[in-house]
Amino acid sequence: MRSHKSISTAVVATIVIVIIIIAAAGGYLYYQSTITKKPTTTTPPPPTTKTITIAPPNPNELVDLGTMGQIYAPDSLDPATGFYVVDEVVFTNVYQGLLTFNGSSVTQLVPVLAQSYTVQKNGTQYVFIMRPDTYFSNMHPINATTAWFSFYRTIIMGQGPAVANYYPYIATYYGSYFLPYGAPNAVQYAFHMSSTPNGTVTAEILSQVLSNFNVHNSTIMSLMTYPNQSIVLLNSSAIAFNLPFPYRYFPYILASGGWGALADPVFVDQHGGVQAGQANSYINTEGMVGSGPYMIETVGSELSSVTLVANPHYWAANAANVPAVLAPPKIDNIVIEFGASHSTRVADFDSGQATISDVAIPSLNSIYDGYQYKSYVPFSTIFYNAGIEPDVFYISMNNQVFPTNNTYFRLAVAYAINYSDIVHTLMTFNGTVLGVTYLGPIAPNLPFYNPDNLPQYTYNIPLAEHYINLSGWQEDFYVVLPNGTTLGNPSGKELPPLQLYTIAPVTPTTQTEFEIIQSGLSQIGISISLYPVTAAVTDSWYTPSGTPALVLLGWAPDWPDPIAQELMALTDPVYGGLSGDLAWFNNSQVNSILSWLPYSLNATQQEQGVAEIYNITYHQAPYAWLPNAETYWLQQPYLHGVVFNPFVGYRYNMMYYENYTVTVPVSSS
Repeated sequence: MRSHKSISTAVVATIVIVIIIIAAAGGYLYYQSTITKKPTTTTPPPPTTKTITIAPPNPNELVDLGTMGQIYAPDSLDPATGFYVVDEVVFTNVYQGLLTFNGSSVTQLVPVLAQSYTVQKNGTQYVFIMRPDTYFSNMHPINATTAWFSFYRTIIMGQGPAVANYYPYIATYYGSYFLPYGAPNAVQYAFHMSSTPNGTVTAEILSQVLSNFNVHNSTIMSLMTYPNQSIVLLNSSAIAFNLPFPYRYFPYILASGGWGALADPVFVDQHGGVQAGQANSYINTEGMVGSGPYMIETVGSELSSVTLVANPHYWAANAANVPAVLAPPKIDNIVIEFGASHSTRVADFDSGQATISDVAIPSLNSIYDGYQYKSYVPFSTIFYNAGIEPDVFYISMNNQVFPTNNTYFRLAVAYAINYSDIVHTLMTFNGTVLGVTYLGPIAPNLPFYNPDNLPQYTYNIPLAEHYINLSGWQEDFYVVLPNGTTLGNPSGKELPPLQLYTIAPVTPTTQTEFEIIQSGLSQIGISISLYPVTAAVTDSWYTPSGTPALVLLGWAPDWPDPIAQELMALTDPVYGGLSGDLAWFNNSQVNSILSWLPYSLNATQQEQGVAEIYNITYHQAPYAWLPNAETYWLQQPYLHGVVFNPFVGYRYNMMYYENYTVTVPVSSS
């Protein structure tokens, strides 16, 4: 309210003006001009908008709780051993190979530690010229001998990346050891042996050579330059890969996932060396020096976290004409929390402590509801959706152990899962389905997918009961249905409870998916429990007897070849275990087709071969194919430069911070 004094002053002023006007009409114009020159006070209208600036709490640090949707710990920090998608986020940023993918493109490659390559001898030889003036973070130089050492090291260690990526292109089995083609002959030549050593002797000699690597040793130089082997040192600046057949995807093998990374021989020699058929325990848990934009600074218990710091000696920082993906880091410190709980991933993102995070699709609304900047930042600004990746997810059913060795049992499992329920419960957000069902082994967004359009497995309990009954009679067991009915051989033993292995930690999504699977299997008398293990445990799954009967997992191709990297990897026993074929599927007809299928240059012939394999696997069900959710994560609005590639993940060195500014209305209250 206005005061009485204000009102009285206004009245008096009015009276004075009136008196003046009456007394001196002739002076009116003069008085009026005086009034217009007097200063006046104007009250501005209240603002209708205000500017909000959201800045990173620490411009030198990025905290990642999402790791591209993979929230379990890596199995290893050694690119010769680690074989999970989650490993890529470390491999891509710490280590480098000869080539890499260009940004988000899955078809275009760019040079890294090699400056160029040529294809020779009708597509069976690839010659790489090394980029000059490259070095590891410890300043040790990189050249063609480094590349020879690195590929030999990866191959003779014989872990998942070697078997899945290099067989049969540049390596094969000599007895029980995995070696480069021609390695026994190269050893015979270099060591002046009277006869060609067997695989065991060759592996032992190569272990000693690689564990005491000296490029000035004439014997080692003779070994590296021996021409009739798959990896040949041409000179200090050039290396050749000799393939037994033309394969146009070979450069993609070297570019994918960090598994073609070069290792420093000196560092390896100082930290356990190289043992044929074995992983390096030190590098598994601590990592090693790399040539990439970041270095590993600290590692949490059981690889639960990894902290990266900018490489102060990054060779590309001073190099000319390097691809954009090799840019020096703009954010100095990267903290990756692989095993953060759901509540941590929600709370830390909502409060701004985490830059990148991930929650299950059903929790997307809840994380946004608590987001501190919700009033200013639309959901679409912080939600990054990369779409469906060329991956497949499954329950693998070990064909070599009871009870999954029985085809009818596997078909019963395949028809007892409610796939539609999984999609609608776990992959639907605000009415939009963010996932797909499909029929493997090839992902639905890759060429040659399901050529004959075979129907997908569907939830069909009567059909599943039919198959479990047949299985029980064949394997001499019985099951009891929820209504008390007995199926199978009532004179046999009751089917014992089974364990479904999966990767720890068990997320709410995994738990819910398991419960849907468990409910379906219980309808046909199969009792299962979830058995989580760390990713590191799965590295030991290299024999049928050492692989669980049932595994809930997935497979991501290392390069964009649907036949060699999905169909073949998942159905050829050569890749048995973690190398791909967790079902230990071994079918002579399939094996015969795969002996030529990936290497044919006739697309029509390839499609026919794929169709044959699809029909065989469809009726033998080595896997129950689970729905594939889209890949997404949440990122703070001030984070920019995020480029995703399904074969290498994303690169922290391309990310940068820029304050997020938004203009919002001011409340009228």
